[in-house]
Amino acid sequence: MAAHIVLEKIKNGAKVIDVRTEDEFADGHYEGALNIPVGELQSRMNELGDKNTPLVLYCASGARSAMAAKMLKAAGFTDVTNAGGLSDMP
Repeated sequence: MAAHIVLEKIKNGAKVIDVRTEDEFADGHYEGALNIPVGELQSRMNELGDKNTPLVLYCASGARSAMAAKMLKAAGFTDVTNAGGLSDMP
């Protein structure tokens, strides 16, 4: 995903979700990101709010966030963006 698109979504109020492990998150994360490891996502979707809330997901490389994006879309979330890895974040 292009960084300018991700940045625009964040500026417009998207929630940033880090789907890496708690240890990875503790080692450094995007400012303001909420840590919900991909393995816990199914049971913690209620923390994401309305299903129309824009969400920006990232992990270390983009693989886990791609999996998380599929899960969220399947659950009815309408505005889900996979930003890729932490290094791809604007």
